Amino acid sequence: MNRERALKVLLVLVGLFFTAGIYPVAVELWHGNTSNAGDDMMLSLYITLGIFLLLAARNPSAHRSLIAFTAWSSFAHAVVMSAIGFQPAYASERVGFWIGSGVLVLIGVAFIALARVKQPVERTAAAAV
Repeated sequence: MNRERALKVLLVLVGLFFTAGIYPVAVELWHGNTSNAGDDMMLSLYITLGIFLLLAARNPSAHRSLIAFTAWSSFAHAVVMSAIGFQPAYASERVGFWIGSGVLVLIGVAFIALARVKQPVERTAAAAV
């Protein structure tokens, strides 16, 4: 499988994964449960990102900035989640924060690895002169 095809598959898988967040948000909103308002707001951003990742799967090279945003925002979110996991107030949820952080780091690394730009032969040859 070439890199572009793998990137398309990753875009679809992560897009579906993020978009699946619509279910818990819809359930919370339907039942009027606002105890997890911050989680629902965060999920709404991931749902939106998931939809755009699904759209980007058609032509990944035209959506490099979206792919880069997905990777780097996943790293940023993982850093925050890991830091929260170290706080004593969240000791009971520590493992969940760290597993979530690991998943986000894997997503970020996969996008960066698959979306890296190949240097055209002409540019590298011109740079050597």
